[in-house]
Amino acid sequence: MNFNNLTNGQSEGFAIVKQCDEKTTAKGSAYLDMKLSDKDGEINAKLWDYSPLIHGSFPADSVVKVRGEISKYQGNDQLRISKIRLVNDSDNVNMDDLVQSADYSGEFMYEKLIQRVKAFSDEELKKLVLHMYEQRKDVLLTWPAAYRLHHAVRGGLLMHTLSIVKLCEGVCEVYPFVNKDLLLTGAMLHDIAKTTEYDVGASGIASGYTVEGNLIGHLVKGAMLVDEAATELSISREKAMLVEHMLISHHGEPEYGAAVRPMFLEAELLSELDLMDARVYQIAHAIENVEENDFSSRLWALEDRRIYKHETKQDSTKVNLE
Repeated sequence: MNFNNLTNGQSEGFAIVKQCDEKTTAKGSAYLDMKLSDKDGEINAKLWDYSPLIHGSFPADSVVKVRGEISKYQGNDQLRISKIRLVNDSDNVNMDDLVQSADYSGEFMYEKLIQRVKAFSDEELKKLVLHMYEQRKDVLLTWPAAYRLHHAVRGGLLMHTLSIVKLCEGVCEVYPFVNKDLLLTGAMLHDIAKTTEYDVGASGIASGYTVEGNLIGHLVKGAMLVDEAATELSISREKAMLVEHMLISHHGEPEYGAAVRPMFLEAELLSELDLMDARVYQIAHAIENVEENDFSSRLWALEDRRIYKHETKQDSTKVNLE
């Protein structure tokens, strides 16, 4: 944990409450059994002699300022809390210091995407994407792209999206016969319904799936959202249908969640580029802390492969989204 050491032997810092359970000791005293986290890791914490009226409550995903003494318990660090409170605006907490975050700010990535949409020659697709992004701007700025696996970080959804958009632009330079506006529309909207799929709090990290996420999923829900927006905006049915197909097919195969396989060129390209970006991210981060000439642990999302880290001069996994 990235806490400051105080002169009295205690430590102090900011953390996210990942878990907080009120329990009772054998003598009947209430206490809080908590799990706190920041960008550097997690720590178990105890607040003894807990009183809701005195200490307040600390729901999961809330951010707190905490002070206490760190000691070892069963081989692991444990924080005995002496002071704790919810943060306020005057604390000027930067969430990027507390959670793993995208390589660029949400505002930067959002504006990069909007600039590209405004350059569309297809007015219907331009109107559709701008409408759907403007409706969700607040959540898009911080939303993760996954609960686990690729881009499961604060701002990960826009990072994944902008990465694919840049890949799409490169593909269109090589294959100028691709419908660029359609391909970019699919890229920008393919994961838009992840904003309904995950439970995400102020941290920008998913804590699980919503009921809608479990029952419907982001592919089908995305197509539903496009259909609603297209009807509201009087977008031609043919064009809306093409976008909807790209969304429900972008996982490529039914075994990976696709409702149908891609059935036109832009849909196929979107599916391949989506898979490519996800795998590049997973592989790069799997070997990030692996010694050169050694292997990662097995990755079930990559067919249970171990990834080899060859000699390289790469010091960072940061992507180039400029």
